[in-house]
Amino acid sequence: MDPTYESEPFPAAVAKRKVGFWYRLGGGSLTIAVVIHLIVLVIGAFWIFQVIREPEKKVDFMPPGGGGGERGAEHQVNQKKQKQITPNTNVKRVFAEGAQATFTIPEQNDNFGEMSTLSSLSGGGMSGGLGGSGLGKGFGKGTGNGAGLGTGGGIGKLFGLIPENMRKRCSKDDRLQRLAENGGTKQCEDAVLKGLRWLKTNQQADGSWDGQSKVAMTGLALLAYFGHCETPASQEFGESCMKAIVYLVNIGVKNDGRMADNYTANHWSYEHAIATYALGEATTFCREIKQEVPNLSEVTEKAGQFIINNQNKNGGWAYAYAYENPHVDVSIVGWQVQALKACSHTPIKYKGMNSCINKALDYIGACQNRDGAFGYTGPPPVGGKVHCPLTGVGMLCHQMWGKGNGSDIRKAAKYTLETTTFDFKKGANLYAHYYESQAMMQRGGEEWRKYNALIRDQLLANQEQDGSWKVPPGSPHITNTVFSTCLCSLMLEVYYRFLSTGGGGARERPGI
Repeated sequence: MDPTYESEPFPAAVAKRKVGFWYRLGGGSLTIAVVIHLIVLVIGAFWIFQVIREPEKKVDFMPPGGGGGERGAEHQVNQKKQKQITPNTNVKRVFAEGAQATFTIPEQNDNFGEMSTLSSLSGGGMSGGLGGSGLGKGFGKGTGNGAGLGTGGGIGKLFGLIPENMRKRCSKDDRLQRLAENGGTKQCEDAVLKGLRWLKTNQQADGSWDGQSKVAMTGLALLAYFGHCETPASQEFGESCMKAIVYLVNIGVKNDGRMADNYTANHWSYEHAIATYALGEATTFCREIKQEVPNLSEVTEKAGQFIINNQNKNGGWAYAYAYENPHVDVSIVGWQVQALKACSHTPIKYKGMNSCINKALDYIGACQNRDGAFGYTGPPPVGGKVHCPLTGVGMLCHQMWGKGNGSDIRKAAKYTLETTTFDFKKGANLYAHYYESQAMMQRGGEEWRKYNALIRDQLLANQEQDGSWKVPPGSPHITNTVFSTCLCSLMLEVYYRFLSTGGGGARERPGI
């Protein structure tokens, strides 16, 4: 057999079959289509991971897990806001005036960990995300992504380490949700913003607010800012807030931690406590946003310790913090207790805090009668249905320290609903209602519903066009618009300023 003849036809036949089969399938066109689809897939994958995902990180500044809660107070996290966190030239110049502290505090263990200026750990976000029940409690909604222990309620970059009962005010979405849940309206939120804008417009050049006492009025204005989670990082109120903090810090530095305009006046114990309350919250928020304010911690430590050290033997506090022939009353005590609660939220360690509070609550309790009313310097007469304006003080102080669910506080709430009134044009004791609004909110339920119906619409209807509130008749000791505007703003922030403790007895939230 001729090898050439036998071998040549076979390769030729095979080649002919292969070529015919490939072309019948589409041949070169199929190859081109496959290559094009592969290129499109590669481009699509690159676009998804680089173009879509990356802006999400830049806009929301969310941690890897924990969900997409809105950053506090509607602020865009951007370069402009980062600049506002740093004190401007004018603020730095204020720091320089008399800013040499004469005392120091011991080194404290930093349980917060390291954070950048615009970052913090979050409740759910710390876990990194998915699988099982979430560990975190925070604001915002969303499911975390990534390896972790659970689904958490994300709280965003800022305010993750703020005490939970304060943190909820720092998300607009959560604020509005709590307004709706607790009987508020969008009009309440609008009214608060108008009130804060009026305060900003009427701030003095040195950072204070004028009135009965610049120190006390500045403290109240700051509390109104903080109640809406407005801090030195806020876009609209940041500079105003920083200037006010600096003003109080400078007062404390110059006066060894004592906070007042006039130390010879009997009422300076009120001024000191209100300012200390504001300094306590300022320390908590500024630490969270990594905003260093020179001497803020030192002054807050000194001011809070001064309150503890100057408690009277009977557990109360006196006018001018006097020991000899002291005038001690529940009204003075109320501000000291609020101030110490704010100080307790800071990382500062205070000597004798627990025993001080126990004695203070014992004093307040001794001023309650069996009907539930709290008196001024002792139990009021039994059997009368005259409104005792300090009953709210007694309720709130107990609730703040986890003792708000006893029968004595239940009786006080019942007494309040039976006796309190609120008619802004005819008679409304704003001082009493500042306390009652917080205390009744903590009670919750039907008691809060009835009380809220009494005050909410009256407050909304009587706000001035410029955002302020005039002093209504029936408000003793309140003589200026700054004071009344601060109190009314705080009353309308009650829906979200502190979490309800359900009367103060819930184990997971033992106090405000």
